[in-house]
Amino acid sequence: MKKVILSACVLFSAFCFTSCEEEEVDKSTFALQESSSVVKWKGYSPGLFHDGSFQVQSQDIQVEDGKVSAGTFTIPIATIENFDLPAEVKPVLLEHLKSPDFFNLALHPAATFKITEVQPLSNTTEGANYTVTGNFTMLGQTHPITFPAKIKLAGSNLELDANFKLNRTKWGMTYAADPELGEHHILPEVDITFDLTAHKR
Repeated sequence: MKKVILSACVLFSAFCFTSCEEEEVDKSTFALQESSSVVKWKGYSPGLFHDGSFQVQSQDIQVEDGKVSAGTFTIPIATIENFDLPAEVKPVLLEHLKSPDFFNLALHPAATFKITEVQPLSNTTEGANYTVTGNFTMLGQTHPITFPAKIKLAGSNLELDANFKLNRTKWGMTYAADPELGEHHILPEVDITFDLTAHKR
């Protein structure tokens, strides 16, 4: 009888140990390589456009079982750059973009994006293999956004590329958003590109 009880205990222990092993989740944390990561922007008027970039920072991109599960990205507004204008004109545009008409740098020095959900795409669109959802905070307001992204994880390296449109007026950035302004009208939607590279910490 003792042998039967002992055998049952051994089997039960082995089952519990195996179950615990099966439930273990492989978790790791990645940090952005800031020198090779950028957020690009492109804004439009009826007859022209301006484009540029921001630096981006993140130290807590969470990966579970080979998939991105969470992360917070900080975009310092002071790092804004312009690509299309001559050097002597760039400062005029950049100072205007930092003013209360747009990003209001003095009161809101950073924008943030916090991932809340990442879901695989069954049908890839333009190379995207995941849908990323999160909360984007700008000018003191937070609203959810969702966009397709291409996420590639290879060993200790992680890459995330995404292209989507952001309606700036939703966050209260309404300068020149009235179509009645004609050629001085600035379209509400801005093209956003994430080009991010991270490394396991």
